Amino acid sequence: MTQISLNGETTDSRGAQTVHELVRRLDLPSEAVLIEHNGVALHRREWQQTPLSEGDRIEIIRVAAGG
Repeated sequence: MTQISLNGETTDSRGAQTVHELVRRLDLPSEAVLIEHNGVALHRREWQQTPLSEGDRIEIIRVAAGG
């Protein structure tokens, strides 16, 4: 299993090979989250091509509408 840092906590990647797979396995609505991979914000179109590697730092930010 690949160990990653997810929002500051060490966890396994749940078998995900890419950022896109991780979002799906976490059951997150892709249109409502922003992803930072090792300090770099990713465009949604980059998620499928961005592999997860041992020690990667992933930050997931949920976007909420409102005023």
